[in-house]
Amino acid sequence: MSGTSADGVDVAIADIGPSGADMLAFETFPYRPRLRRTVLALCEPATCRVDDICHINFVLGEVFAEAVIALARRSRIGLTAIDLIGSHGQTIYHIPGGRVGGGRRRVRSTLQIAEPSVIAERTGITTVADFRPRDVAAGGQGAPLVPFADYFLFRHPRRSRAVQNIGGIANVTYLPAGGELEDVLAFDTGPGNMIIDRVAHCVSGGRLHYDACGRLAKRGKINAALLRQLMRHRFLARRPPKTTGRETFGAPMADKLYAAARAKGVAPLDILATVTAFTAESIALAYRRHLPGSVDEVILCGGGAWNRTLVGTLGRLLAPAAVAPMSHWGIDGDAKEALSFAILAAAAIRGQANNVPSATGAGRAVVCGKIVPGRLR
Repeated sequence: MSGTSADGVDVAIADIGPSGADMLAFETFPYRPRLRRTVLALCEPATCRVDDICHINFVLGEVFAEAVIALARRSRIGLTAIDLIGSHGQTIYHIPGGRVGGGRRRVRSTLQIAEPSVIAERTGITTVADFRPRDVAAGGQGAPLVPFADYFLFRHPRRSRAVQNIGGIANVTYLPAGGELEDVLAFDTGPGNMIIDRVAHCVSGGRLHYDACGRLAKRGKINAALLRQLMRHRFLARRPPKTTGRETFGAPMADKLYAAARAKGVAPLDILATVTAFTAESIALAYRRHLPGSVDEVILCGGGAWNRTLVGTLGRLLAPAAVAPMSHWGIDGDAKEALSFAILAAAAIRGQANNVPSATGAGRAVVCGKIVPGRLR
């Protein structure tokens, strides 16, 4: 898969059994800079062109297929030993609230690209892709879908857990102690790395794509007035189910807040420190407002788990819950999203419902994913 940060393709190879997953290999294949710029331009209505969507859909299909083939080769795993590929693709736009058009009622929509027909043809492996639209068709928001995998991997009979992903957008899956799948609650808490990355880009004059380990933010001072302003964002007040993306917390929003803060005399590193605190504070606020019970353990994954400044703040805000990276539970946190869609694909090919209506708001459980058969052998 590739997330909202559009950094590249995460590929995981795993054996998936009835009650667990064994990770065999994982690697991230970064997008080339020009391709990343093109993908990000597709996510912004002001710079998006329909011919580019058509073209890059197939380009990313090739990129995803090449990544699978490369990891299998490096891991000495034959492609014929792989039964199934699950591909989330690259999200271009997401309208969970829907729009009214064509004289019809309000219609929700979402768009992910990276043509699965190309992946299936190049690898010869049956590919399950485009998971989100079926949940949207069933009345859901098409996200989050990873709670199905979170329940599969991390449910516990006595401990209540929160699986906290901090990607471009931050999202949480709440797993109450001893709960069933229908007891799972999950939603986007707000911004993850997206605003932090963009402000780091601004602070560095375009040299940096992210604040490595939160080192720059650590040198800044949180501006209380700016943080209060950010915490009044209307998305934070909405009740779950809720999802968001680049269309809300993307570059236009980050550029606007950066320019306004600079105009008020806020130092660049102080802005970076403040938006880093904003991600942590918005996650903690979501726990207080929307989780139905206490949390014993917080399992961190996603790129934000490497930001020590962010994680340190989050640990203080969520105490006494134990906050630790997913590796503490034996799973590479960077690989977890890709692994999740392998798990979703395995369920889909068996005809098993793999959305969580309590998380997405769908009217019923459905089988998400479109199946493209591989080459006949």
